[in-house]
Amino acid sequence: MFKHILVPVDGSKPSLLAARKAAELAKVFGSAVTAVYVIDPYPFTGVGADFAYGQSQYLSAATAEANTALDAVKALMDEAGVAVSTVVGEGHAVHDGIVRVMESSGADLIVMGSQGRRGLEKLMLGSVTQRVLGAVRIPVLVVRE
Repeated sequence: MFKHILVPVDGSKPSLLAARKAAELAKVFGSAVTAVYVIDPYPFTGVGADFAYGQSQYLSAATAEANTALDAVKALMDEAGVAVSTVVGEGHAVHDGIVRVMESSGADLIVMGSQGRRGLEKLMLGSVTQRVLGAVRIPVLVVRE
């Protein structure tokens, strides 16, 4: 039914739960799986020598964080006997990066975790899951703790 499953991850418990669910589905349907971690490649504004150095430090730290989260998903998928490819996506907004990877990979299902924020916390912090749901035309399975 699903040929390619996209799993956005951020290293959180909900995203690892989503990866487990994606592994289960991939085994049932024989699906390919891609895990994506999205970083903002240009989070700074400004100019000057200090700017360039700060940018380099940020990208190094963000890439290391992405690789740690993706390595955890690789280990989980290996344990489940499912092959996974990984991508460090880019986007000024996380949902934009997820949508770009979805389009380029040809994914036909997104399985993602949600913190389950409500009320003022959701209003103030926003919801990547909500934004993905509004931006895509493929099924999205939301996994909560």
